Amino acid sequence: MIIGFLTLAAVAVGPIGTPATASDALKKQSTWQTLSADQWATRLRSDLDSLGVSPDVIDQASDQFLNAVQTEDVDPLDAFVELAAGIDRSMADLVDLSRQDLTAAAGSIDPSGPNYAALNSLPESTRDAVRIWMGRELTQQRLYDEALPVIAEVDAISSVAPASLLFYRGVCYHALLMKTEALADLRRLMENPDDAPQRFVKTAQLMVADIRPMKPDSLDEISRMMTDVQRRLDLGRANEEVEQREQQIIDKLTKMIDKIEEQQQQQQQAASAGSSGSSGGKPGGGMADSMADGNPLGKGDVDRKDVDQGPAWGNLPPAERHEAIQQISRDLPTHYRDAIEAYFRKMATDQG
Repeated sequence: MIIGFLTLAAVAVGPIGTPATASDALKKQSTWQTLSADQWATRLRSDLDSLGVSPDVIDQASDQFLNAVQTEDVDPLDAFVELAAGIDRSMADLVDLSRQDLTAAAGSIDPSGPNYAALNSLPESTRDAVRIWMGRELTQQRLYDEALPVIAEVDAISSVAPASLLFYRGVCYHALLMKTEALADLRRLMENPDDAPQRFVKTAQLMVADIRPMKPDSLDEISRMMTDVQRRLDLGRANEEVEQREQQIIDKLTKMIDKIEEQQQQQQQAASAGSSGSSGGKPGGGMADSMADGNPLGKGDVDRKDVDQGPAWGNLPPAERHEAIQQISRDLPTHYRDAIEAYFRKMATDQG
């Protein structure tokens, strides 16, 4: 599903009374702007000068940057980092380490890491550029947990690459189910769609539409958690944190299924008392209404941990258990039903 670009509620009026376009008005409202090649070069010259680089070397670096961006169509962020790394030793070490071991490089930027002091002493534009560059590389490798600390504190207003910063940080927030933060960055990116790569804008629109309906303790959230666990396992992260996340999934499913069982028991008691129909609607409708649409990919195959099991846990007859699954996943994509059915199969196998 593709969402249209942001629109204005009213036509903005220019300073001389001429109606401005929606794009012009959006740019005026935007909190960030993309730098031109010349502005990038000015930032580079200023940073090199503050590092004590000689004027002739600064001139050469500036010319090389403009040639790379304007003639060779190199990404300005790549060109900036490459040239800075060719002049500053600490930048060179960090870039080299990133190409050898991204995770280790990200860890070195941590305040407790060995390279933090050297990086933090760099001029602001250079420091932010290498953070955004590394954050991009980490995000593209699905290393969201490592990428987020690298770029979390970079200011989009003053950074050299605000569109890249907002996009890749938004991707991290989205993947880690940090809904509020993801919406803030992605919507901010869309403040200025003409100054951002269209692939960023289109993907940001999709991510906003995808995560906005997510509600706590819904199947939407649970399926996303399953997907995140699978990602971590794919990356070889079978550690305590993964086990905790698996336990959270089971706890949320337990809570959901217990609620369904309680509803069914109440309905059965009401039917026995001759008061059927007093529930005021479809059984389980309230539960279905509380869940948001989504596109989960989780398979529900998580390690079962020791939980405090009530007497009704997993003891529903097959027919009633199937009805519970139908109630839980009513009006939702079949992926949800697959996830819950896989969960029940896993539980039955473990209990057997």
